[in-house]
Amino acid sequence: MTRTILDIHILQTVPPSNLNRDDTGAPKSAMYGGVRRSRVSSQAWKRATRKAFDELLDAAELGVRTKKVAEELAGRVQVLDPSLTRAAALELAAETISTATGSKLSVPKRKSKDAGADADAEELAGESGYLMFLSDRQFGALAALAVEGGKGGDIKALKDFLKIKANRDRAKQAVDTEHSVDIALFGRMVADSADLNVDAAVQVAHALSVHPVEVESDYYTAVDDRNTAAEPGAGMIGTVEFNSATLYRYAAVDVNRLQENLGSGGDDEKQPAEPTRRAVTAFLEGFITSLPTGKINTFGNQTLPSVVIVKVRSRRPISYVGAFEQPVEPEPNGGFLRNACTQLATFVPELETRYGLAGAEQGTRHSWVLRVGDETSALDGLGAEVNLPELLTAVGHAVVARLAPDTATAGRDGSAPGVTAPGPGA
Repeated sequence: MTRTILDIHILQTVPPSNLNRDDTGAPKSAMYGGVRRSRVSSQAWKRATRKAFDELLDAAELGVRTKKVAEELAGRVQVLDPSLTRAAALELAAETISTATGSKLSVPKRKSKDAGADADAEELAGESGYLMFLSDRQFGALAALAVEGGKGGDIKALKDFLKIKANRDRAKQAVDTEHSVDIALFGRMVADSADLNVDAAVQVAHALSVHPVEVESDYYTAVDDRNTAAEPGAGMIGTVEFNSATLYRYAAVDVNRLQENLGSGGDDEKQPAEPTRRAVTAFLEGFITSLPTGKINTFGNQTLPSVVIVKVRSRRPISYVGAFEQPVEPEPNGGFLRNACTQLATFVPELETRYGLAGAEQGTRHSWVLRVGDETSALDGLGAEVNLPELLTAVGHAVVARLAPDTATAGRDGSAPGVTAPGPGA
């Protein structure tokens, strides 16, 4: 079966920064090609992408990942039945969550050891033993079930209600349908009920510098504003480690799996590809424009990528990190970006020709390049040149055309506006 795989390749230069720290506070690193590279973990950039969704998608399309699932659900229960006390809502919520997910909620030690006789329900609310990821719509469905079964806050009535197999099945179904965009993209693990796991549609690589890096250290001091002339010296001293790098970033989206995870997304059945298009373009924009926030106030390293290459494939994702196994040399006057683009421009056509990926996949119809500056001109031949809005539109059209060709409109074949491209995508 022909699949739709989206490959996203990015070159981004970051000035002195500490985007992602290790346990010693130093920027993370990794050995690659026999030299030490700067590294930003995939988890850090996935988190940054998820945070970007707050501005790109409606809250109803997103999920909440927390151990405090009972507290989150209790708030929804009280909205549906304002007559319930907080304690009653928490009790109903905990029972419903436990039945739906098989998870046992318990009061964490940090709460129970300090809680006295006057502790309120919120302080003694049970938590799951791991982060639980549920969509806004899933929380809503569970809240409705809790109110239906536990009318008036009757916990015994709710337990009896959930002992009925049909109602237990409804509870499980409530957390296994209507997945949010972020759950559909990044997946979900429910340790106590493996059948509720969601396989991620996205793979994100650890970002690596294309060249060797050295960690530097900044010695800083802070002055006490209330010190007098008789109290010279700093009120605080310390060091912070940092580096600077041109990073290669890579992610892949299995669009078919994403569509399966999302289902119809509550959309009109006449447009089953529309929720997937929205999710793909939101991920694409979020991944391109986001930054992990480690030490960002200290360094102000607010950059955007110099190069974004997006390709649609039909069999499997392919990273171009091999282009940088041999570290990029700096130009005589400094700078790694130009030589990084030259290495990439040489590597990509040869890789795709040798593996039979040349032709349509190397053409412009399902390959796009967003680039900034003369240093990136070597990449002109790798796809249709676009800006960010054009890229999002073109990729969205390509997704709809491949998932629902019968509903794709003329001229929406995935090519960038104003670009005529040969052949179908491979």
